[in-house]
Amino acid sequence: MSLLVALETDPKSAPRESLPLPERLIAGSPAFKTWALDESREGKVRTGVWEATPGETHSIKGTTFEFCHILSGVVEIDERGGATRTFRAGDSFVLKPGFVGVWRTLETVRKIFVCVED
Repeated sequence: MSLLVALETDPKSAPRESLPLPERLIAGSPAFKTWALDESREGKVRTGVWEATPGETHSIKGTTFEFCHILSGVVEIDERGGATRTFRAGDSFVLKPGFVGVWRTLETVRKIFVCVED
């Protein structure tokens, strides 16, 4: 097994498709696709590609640290008690453990993610 993993930004494998949990849905009817590309440390570190169609959901990170790099699309993220930020293709950001806010997909978004569980 190689310790160097290339990340495909347009995976050819079938994604896991899902919908937001009912208690997380705020507006619209977003649908999600996730391509798991790598998993390490007994599942505590996950890397992949994620896509969402337009809609608005509650984002709650709990104990998860998540790095995101936007490949396409546009999102607005409202941090509870903080600012609203807009991210587009080429932008990167981190959602730290304890983050609570609103994730608003304005244009279908695709991102690379790295999640680390505490």
